[in-house]
Amino acid sequence: MDKESIAIPEGPFRPSWDSLKQYRVPEWYLDAKFGIFIHWGVYSVPAFENEWYPRNMYMRNSPAYKHHLENFGPHDKFGYKDFIPMFTAEMWDPRDWAKLFKEAGAKYVVIVAEHHDGFAMYDCSYTNWSASKMGPKRDIVGELTEAVREEGLFFGVSYHRAEHWWFFEGGMEFESDVRDPRYSDFYGPARPHNTQPDEAFLNDWFKRACELVDKYKPQIFWFDWWIEQTAFEPYLRKFAAYYYNRAEQWGIDVVINYKHKAFPEGVAVLDVERGKLDDISPLFWQTDTSVCRKSWGYIKDHEYKPVDSIIDDLVDIVSKNGCLLLNIAPKPDGTIPEEQREILQNIGQWLTVNGEAIYGSRPWRVYGEGPTRELGGEFKEGARPPFTGRDIRFITKGDILYAIMLEWPDDEVAIQSLSTNLRLYNNEVKTVQMLGSKEELKWIHDEKGLKVEMPTKKPCDYAFTLKILR
Repeated sequence: MDKESIAIPEGPFRPSWDSLKQYRVPEWYLDAKFGIFIHWGVYSVPAFENEWYPRNMYMRNSPAYKHHLENFGPHDKFGYKDFIPMFTAEMWDPRDWAKLFKEAGAKYVVIVAEHHDGFAMYDCSYTNWSASKMGPKRDIVGELTEAVREEGLFFGVSYHRAEHWWFFEGGMEFESDVRDPRYSDFYGPARPHNTQPDEAFLNDWFKRACELVDKYKPQIFWFDWWIEQTAFEPYLRKFAAYYYNRAEQWGIDVVINYKHKAFPEGVAVLDVERGKLDDISPLFWQTDTSVCRKSWGYIKDHEYKPVDSIIDDLVDIVSKNGCLLLNIAPKPDGTIPEEQREILQNIGQWLTVNGEAIYGSRPWRVYGEGPTRELGGEFKEGARPPFTGRDIRFITKGDILYAIMLEWPDDEVAIQSLSTNLRLYNNEVKTVQMLGSKEELKWIHDEKGLKVEMPTKKPCDYAFTLKILR
């Protein structure tokens, strides 16, 4: 394909970083704070280790390689492609999913449209290896788009095809179906991971990305990490101009998520995988993480995070000018495991009580106080000790300051950041309430801070919000 065969639509953006710096993060995204991520695909069928099974099963001497031989036989007789007929989605109800996501309090939903394995979960014009033509024989992305928007939620896609350049390289090292030319359009290029993609691959990557934009009009387009390779740089500029101009034509506001330094600051929104920033960022950002500790896709032995931990992360992220994209991992039949449904429902119950402190809020002058320190950066989950009743996060909305205690502080809490001597909070405190509680609180505001006696009954099970009016 000629790289010029897909033209940049007319609009204010040109494929240059200077032009793309006109971009502004949409208000809907700044207000939303919480979204659902979905890793669902053929890798959900073997359900072993994680969603990288399609790569690892071809890496000799890996646990997945041994597991595959023991359970499915030699790789030239039963390869990754042979799981596709087993990916049936026969129990999948996209409207049930969308209702659950809304019940969870999510404001946007992002589904993996194509993972590193190269199997498109949408009606892709450029391959037969897609859910619309094989496996479920349904346009998964299209059906979920419709269901999510019916519930009033924003919809997005993630696109991981960049990593497909090298994802199946291991299968080229021994007798496997990856080496069979009949399947090269699925497994290929299967090149070494330390090589740069060629022009043909990059053009194919670009046209597929543009088709996702044009077919589904996603309001988030999420990229994984490997697009930071030098070879992608001109294609990223072209794609951003294409997407942003399309959005202008359609009258919608959109977001590109990226990792590391694939895009310059201000051109798109930074995403931090399984980690956070350690302070307020002047630029809006996002954490992507999962309810499951070991995998993004469905496996048979998930280790789930406590709801308390997920809600603490949400509050901490929002206090630092970010949002949380929380992943779930459905089964190959399209059902969401009961443990995951329960996690989402519990988050929704918390947001029913405390959501006014989250949605539409903005960071305060400092993100919080307390003895527990977060380590900034990706893959830092679990690196900090548990939060205490003295760990407090601040969020603001208009004349209201919300102080969210990440654990229950027993009889009273003393918020030192609100000391009249610190001049962070120059207003006189008029009222102090706890969201979800009807009890009248006793409090004192002076040079030592704001001291508040806790109500006799907890209003919810997790983080607890003081609403401070000035």
